[in-house]
Amino acid sequence: MNVIKVKDYQEMSKEACKIVVEKIKELDRPVLGFATGSTPIGLYQCLIEEYNKKNVSFQDVTTFNLDEYVGLAPDDPRSYYYFMMDQLFNHVDVPQENIHIPNGVTSDLEKECHDFEESIRKAGQIDLQILGIGPNGHIGFNEPGTKFSSRTHVVKLTESTRNANSRFFDSIEEVPTEAITMGIETILECKEIILLVSGENKAETVAQLLNGDITEDFPASALHKHNNVTVIADEAAMKYVNKD
Repeated sequence: MNVIKVKDYQEMSKEACKIVVEKIKELDRPVLGFATGSTPIGLYQCLIEEYNKKNVSFQDVTTFNLDEYVGLAPDDPRSYYYFMMDQLFNHVDVPQENIHIPNGVTSDLEKECHDFEESIRKAGQIDLQILGIGPNGHIGFNEPGTKFSSRTHVVKLTESTRNANSRFFDSIEEVPTEAITMGIETILECKEIILLVSGENKAETVAQLLNGDITEDFPASALHKHNNVTVIADEAAMKYVNKD
């Protein structure tokens, strides 16, 4: 696991952007995995800047997103589809047909999970996946206790996760109780992974990731099983990590 320590959120975003742009330029038809939440917003802003400067094109890029709420339509401002369109895809030249985000309002969720996996396989697997991490070590919506062998599946959201996400809704009652998420084994099949971490509120989480045991009680610890993971963390997030 490669660890890049940066000064702050802005530098974390720029460092990740450099890697993503290099990957897009390196491959003929790059397949990128994206995440939602506040952590990658800076990265997406940097990618838009690079696109506007004509330093990169997304014309040949295929994308897959980690997760989506069950019950929220794509045009719902609280859906992750809406988030990705608003934060990145509406501002670059990625073809609409190349964008893959789980459908949270399908009548057959099990088939949606199967089809999503099949789409990843047909694309040749994900070349570079962006991840964030939750305070309890979750990646995607894979909460503690999720099997490392999990594939894309429907997950019942924990109360702590629903409470954490309730700031995006008018009330806790409006927060969906389920989501579709890429499984841990699916994530580990990505050829390269970048984990972005910023802020002192993630410091204990980073310390556990880097120094703790590999256990399903801490889902992100599965990343130690992958041979090409880069953690980009700012000084605040690295507060409790021993200095070598």
